[in-house]
Amino acid sequence: MHNVTLIKGDGIGPSIMDEAVRIIDASGAKINWEEAYAGMAAYNKFGTPIPDQTLASIDKNRLAFKGPLTTAVGGTGFRSINVELRKKYDLYANVRPAKSWQGVDTRFTDVDIVIVRENTEGLYAGLEHFLTPKKDIAESLAVVTRQGSQRIVEYAFEYARDNGRKKVTVCHKANILKYTQGLFLDTAREVAAKYPDIQFDEKIIDATCMHMVMNPHQFDVIVTTNMFGDILSDLTAGLVGGLGLIPGANIGEDAALFEAVHGSAPDIEGKNIANPTAVIMAGIMMLDHLKEHEAARRVQNALEKVVSEGKFVTPDLNPTSGVGTDAMGQAILDAMK
Repeated sequence: MHNVTLIKGDGIGPSIMDEAVRIIDASGAKINWEEAYAGMAAYNKFGTPIPDQTLASIDKNRLAFKGPLTTAVGGTGFRSINVELRKKYDLYANVRPAKSWQGVDTRFTDVDIVIVRENTEGLYAGLEHFLTPKKDIAESLAVVTRQGSQRIVEYAFEYARDNGRKKVTVCHKANILKYTQGLFLDTAREVAAKYPDIQFDEKIIDATCMHMVMNPHQFDVIVTTNMFGDILSDLTAGLVGGLGLIPGANIGEDAALFEAVHGSAPDIEGKNIANPTAVIMAGIMMLDHLKEHEAARRVQNALEKVVSEGKFVTPDLNPTSGVGTDAMGQAILDAMK
């Protein structure tokens, strides 16, 4: 039995998470869900976006499955709940796979890229302040450490080796940011030398973006710093159909958090049209993390079957389907049987 902290989130979060939970429950994996709150739902209920009882649950279980959150505005002590959780549990590796789907019309086919993003340093370290009393000049500091760079690049190479990947590309801006990005690139080169079985490539970040939209098939695993990874992961999502199809994993030494990477979409809350695919995919990544590989493949095969057929999918995938979130979830359950 696996104990998992379940955070349904805000907006469309509860509706898509309900479908993901009942699909995972039907997969054969034994999950004990411990529901907790975060985001605006928590702020409205407890007066804080991350209640102590939520942190206590994650402290105990070391594993969380999370829907999209809306960051509370004003007086909450931090700007991003996701960043706060990543920093507190040192979830240093953000992993976002982007793979083409049969049945989803996109500019390219057979895209299969994994973004491995450093998750705790860089410009998202939160070191920023105003330089004048008038608050008309602001400064942000990017923090890059050798240890942080080494462990994320090692994670990318180990991920490539464990998943039969052939190539790791490090993306950087060391031609301009010679200290911070230079340290990251130099460390990546040192790590790459320890993995002669994996092809190593390095690209400047702006050139990477251009090459990605011209020929994404040249990329396999990409490893980069925090902000660059945030941008690239959305770009790869656009190559395969959008954020509604992309999961995310946040991995640390002894804790992990799995989530949909899209927003809480309050404009469609309660309309039963939200696509649950991304959070179901995050659930598949969680099952693999738990070594429940058979259950993960059962869910993945059913999900791919439903999406490729295109009959029982939400309107973002088929505007003429007339199918809601719950009906798509039921179709996936039926396909599993």
